[in-house]
Amino acid sequence: MVDRSKPAVLVTGGAKRLGAAIARAFGAAGWHVVIHYRRSAETAECLAAELDSSETIACDLSDGDAAVAMVEELAGRLSNWRVLINNASLFERDDVTTLDPATNRRAMKVNAVTPARMAQAFLARSRATEGRRVIQVTDQKLANPNPDFFSYTMSKHALAATVPMLAMAPARESDRIYALAPGAILPSHDQTEDETQVSHRLNLLRRKTGPDEIADAALFLAEGHLASGQTLFIDSGQHLLSQPRDVIYLAREGERL
Repeated sequence: MVDRSKPAVLVTGGAKRLGAAIARAFGAAGWHVVIHYRRSAETAECLAAELDSSETIACDLSDGDAAVAMVEELAGRLSNWRVLINNASLFERDDVTTLDPATNRRAMKVNAVTPARMAQAFLARSRATEGRRVIQVTDQKLANPNPDFFSYTMSKHALAATVPMLAMAPARESDRIYALAPGAILPSHDQTEDETQVSHRLNLLRRKTGPDEIADAALFLAEGHLASGQTLFIDSGQHLLSQPRDVIYLAREGERL
């Protein structure tokens, strides 16, 4: 079902993981939710069926032109498209001593260049009458860097750099550009459940940060209560630490609560 009277939000990577939590939260709050996916068509459709007003859309974000075309198409038919959440990203291993060029190209394209282009297209084309919001999902690694996942971290720093720049030149005074920086939330790569329970508590509060907390933060940012250009960290204080490695490896190397 599509209710065009509702404000609309596009969540990239919205079919799974944090994207799905964000999509559900916006749906419960009365939004029309556009769930973007690359290959997870069935999962996206099942999620859309849970929501009162939703639709799904497929796009490979490694094709920046296709991503911009997707934004332009949505802007042309959604009269009250208010929020773009660039949540989709690639999280692939490479090393601080040996950057893998192919991994780096993929990460920079999907995690930084395409989200920046989508934000620009959204601000140029969205017809929403109320203040529009761009939320770039980054990472607590911005403030607490470590040498693991080198290209991923580089790309998130690049994405974060777009936030204050875009905030300096909004199309409208009521627009807001934000970064939302999660910590360790869900299992990554080949983590076991026991490893996850340890690694995700390696923060100041010694607690697991839930996907619902990220979703609630995205809803908060959608209201525009913060000045444009700001970053909101939701990580139970992880970004305030100085961790020499990614928490995946800290847990495996024996660090405990």
